[in-house]
Amino acid sequence: FKLIPYVPADEILTHRVIWSFFFMIALMSISRQWSGVKTLLKTPKKVFLLALSAVLIGGNWLLFIWAVNNHHMLEASLGYFINPLVNILLGMIFLGERFRRMQWVAVILAFCGVLVQLWTFGSLPVIALGLAFSFAFYGLVRKKIAVEAQTGMLFETLWLLPVAAIYLFGIADSATSHMGSNPWSLNLMLMAAGVVTTIPLLCFTGAATRLRLSTLGFFQYIGPTLMFLLAVVFYGEVPGADKMVTFAFIWVALAIFVADAIYTQRRVRKGL
Repeated sequence: FKLIPYVPADEILTHRVIWSFFFMIALMSISRQWSGVKTLLKTPKKVFLLALSAVLIGGNWLLFIWAVNNHHMLEASLGYFINPLVNILLGMIFLGERFRRMQWVAVILAFCGVLVQLWTFGSLPVIALGLAFSFAFYGLVRKKIAVEAQTGMLFETLWLLPVAAIYLFGIADSATSHMGSNPWSLNLMLMAAGVVTTIPLLCFTGAATRLRLSTLGFFQYIGPTLMFLLAVVFYGEVPGADKMVTFAFIWVALAIFVADAIYTQRRVRKGL
């Protein structure tokens, strides 16, 4: 999205939805997963619940794109740090997930790291909270629906497709809204916006149905860490002392969380 800041956020979102849908059609055909569609259609309740998850992920996409295009990357990145904590909270409230002692230590350390960033802003970070809660509730809904990742993603994009198509081809009127007038390089990037974001989301939804929501939350810190490395190494950004303190808290929390998981797994294997 940093390569196409001149394209309106709502327009990028429509491309993201449309091309994600066609990518999912191709992927379902290649992997021969159409039987999952037939199974899902037998449970209309799940189909309609996927409309809810579609609205949540669509709103999350739009807010993130808007934040990137309007120079709110710092607040958007904070949302990625808050999101795993919200996942942990939702896992405890709605799924009855509980923690071992060392996991509580990791949670507290990660929470302290996020508080450093919240204190730095000096006000309520609306964008960050919007991103964090929309994606956390999306993960919760997908876990409760328990639909295979590819099938669920296909129906989510199908729910959003009519709105996206009507807006792009009937309402949008900007310098980049007419693909026939765009350079081919721009059209390729707009098409790629759907493809490259669908793959990580498929991995997330697949993991959401297999892992505890709290465990999934901690592994989501990998994304912001990679974003940190990209920003420093490729984009020349220099993190302030507050960000380094946040990363230090989160990396230590991750180390404790992973070490506890390995230790517990070994005890289970030994029958202790």
